[in-house]
Amino acid sequence: MKKLLSTFLFLALCLSFASCRDTKKADSAEEAIEKASDAVEEATNNALSEADKAIDDAFDATGEAIDSAAKATKDAVNDAAKATGDAVKKAAEAVEKKVD
Repeated sequence: MKKLLSTFLFLALCLSFASCRDTKKADSAEEAIEKASDAVEEATNNALSEADKAIDDAFDATGEAIDSAAKATKDAVNDAAKATGDAVKKAAEAVEKKVD
C-alpha cells in the first residue's frame, strides 16, 4: 500500500511539473503573439501616417501646380490681348497713312 501511495505521489509531482512547463510555454507563446500583434499594429499605424503625409504633400503640390497654371494662363491671355491691341493700333495707323 505504501508503495502504491508513493507511486501516486510521484506521478502527481511529475504531472504538476509537466503542466507548469506547459503553462510557461503557453504564456511564452501568448506573449510572442501579443508582441507580434503590437508590432503589426505599430507598423500599420506608421504606414497609415506615411500614406496620409504623402497624400497631403501630393494635394499641396497639385494645388501649387494649378495656381502656377492659372497664373501662366492669365499672363498668356494678357500678353495676347496686348499684342492684339498693338496690332490693331498699327493697322489703324497704316490705314490712316494710306488715307492721307
